[in-house]
Amino acid sequence: MIIDISQEILSCSVYPGDSAPSAYKVMDMSRGDLYNLTNFSMCAHNGTHIDAPRHFIKDGKTVDMLPLSSFVGDCFVAHHTGVMSAGDAAEIVTLAQQTGAFQRILIAGDSVVTQQAAQIFADSKILLLGVESQSVGPMDAPMAVHKILLSQDIVLLEGLVLENIPQGRYFLSAQPLNIAGAEGAPCRAILIGDDI
Repeated sequence: MIIDISQEILSCSVYPGDSAPSAYKVMDMSRGDLYNLTNFSMCAHNGTHIDAPRHFIKDGKTVDMLPLSSFVGDCFVAHHTGVMSAGDAAEIVTLAQQTGAFQRILIAGDSVVTQQAAQIFADSKILLLGVESQSVGPMDAPMAVHKILLSQDIVLLEGLVLENIPQGRYFLSAQPLNIAGAEGAPCRAILIGDDI
């Protein structure tokens, strides 16, 4: 079964201070135009999106420099609510390793990754860490957690919709838009699995 774990763009969550997505019908058949045509604008970090290292690392890789293999492949969905300790992160990594899907970890639930937890993920050499919130770290101070992960070229997948997804192994496809020089990009993330 295939399930969309992305937010809809125009109604998506927006990180405090970021501009919200907007759309404008340039051409509209209901107004007598010959076809429909929509312009839209958005922040690269609205809704379901990825953070490339350049987001917090001055000379880090941009979206177009990242290998697509980071975003496509087996993943492990773990459930956690609340502040994530180093012990919590180590347990998640162990569970992911047992399934053979430890390179891409998605955290379902209202979870806050601490610096200590981020270091465990960084040390485990994962390729991608995904969360449901609009920021992988604490909303009031996300920079330190981002730097720990992004400095190791671990890409972040934020703004996921993982409600009702059982914990376990899945196939993830979450390619970002190919935007040259960008520090982040929206993506359409899906999971494929028998357990959904």
